[in-house]
Amino acid sequence: MPAFITRVRLHNYKSIADCDVQLGELTFVVGPNGSGKSNFLDALRLVADALNAPLDHAIRDRGGINDVRRRSQGHPNNFSIRLDFVLPDGAPGHFAFEVHAPAKGVFQIKKEQCSAGVMPTERYVVESGVLTECTVASPPAVGGADRFYLVNLSGHPAFRPVFDALSNMGFYNPVPAVIREVQPPHPGQILGRDGHNLASVLGRLEETSPAIKERVESFLAKVVPGTEGVRRESFANKETLEFRQVVQGSKAAWRFYANSMSDGTLRALAVLVALFQTRGDGSSPVPLVGIEEPESALHPYATSVLLEALQEASRKTQVIVTSHSPDLLDNKGLRDDQILAVESNGGTTTVGAVSPGAREAIRQQLYTPGELHRMHQLVQDAEVQKVTGRQLDLFEA
Repeated sequence: MPAFITRVRLHNYKSIADCDVQLGELTFVVGPNGSGKSNFLDALRLVADALNAPLDHAIRDRGGINDVRRRSQGHPNNFSIRLDFVLPDGAPGHFAFEVHAPAKGVFQIKKEQCSAGVMPTERYVVESGVLTECTVASPPAVGGADRFYLVNLSGHPAFRPVFDALSNMGFYNPVPAVIREVQPPHPGQILGRDGHNLASVLGRLEETSPAIKERVESFLAKVVPGTEGVRRESFANKETLEFRQVVQGSKAAWRFYANSMSDGTLRALAVLVALFQTRGDGSSPVPLVGIEEPESALHPYATSVLLEALQEASRKTQVIVTSHSPDLLDNKGLRDDQILAVESNGGTTTVGAVSPGAREAIRQQLYTPGELHRMHQLVQDAEVQKVTGRQLDLFEA
């Protein structure tokens, strides 16, 4: 399946001054702790969050506008994001916006632009709360300079697919303590970021896509040897997860609830469900899955299984993962264009393709990306540094 988000351009987002990168079906965002990997993924998550709730909520969830726009000596008072995409029907397009913060704690959407389709291309431009261009006849009014106009146009056939795809992007950092808690039933359409509705999503998979659930269980059995299966277990108006595991000396598998399972087991299950969650027809409800450090709490031997799952899942949905683990990248089948190197210099994050030398070593299969990472040779192309400070055109046609 072709990648949904094909190109990402950022300006003054958190620690990232400027960024212009291409994405494929599977992308590893690699760098040391504290380098800004999560900030890159969070920029995409902000878009989804701000389409599902007011932009003000999304910004406040991140500590406020002063924690979202980049801090530097120049005191930038704006940040910008542009996502170029290809919709499931093959139609290209882009969604771009600039948020201006002229006073402390105050902000407005200075410009928003969206296009989709090919000849004719549907398009609109909103500047400081005023609709200056729109191909839709009798377009709805602009709600103000603090909300995305794409939400207003989401009922129009031309822009509904754009809204659905961007708002349904899923970003995950499963929290074992949350997963252990007995939870109220949930519709289970899309897994929550922290995994709070994992039992509901797994139960829905069992009902609508049993073969997919079995595939999740087969991967889990490889990650956690002895695991024979997992299912949703209901208690009156609450539910949890029940695992079946082989215990030495016992003829039948023992049953354990989520509150008895390790962090690694719970995170692994949540990551697998995030990757393989599907609708009843087998299609993915999430066009892009972003996962922060999926190898966390896993034994190094399990990372090869995790990589296999990531590669398989990327055939149906776009996958982006952040990682600092050489073990996850120890595979000569990985391509150089699947890796973005992240570096930090003086508090400024740069994101970009790896150096020509590293690319050649990967292409010639002289080293795995993991081996290069261990040798500190999985470094950025020098050209990446030149993007910082260069005027990026986020609103080109």
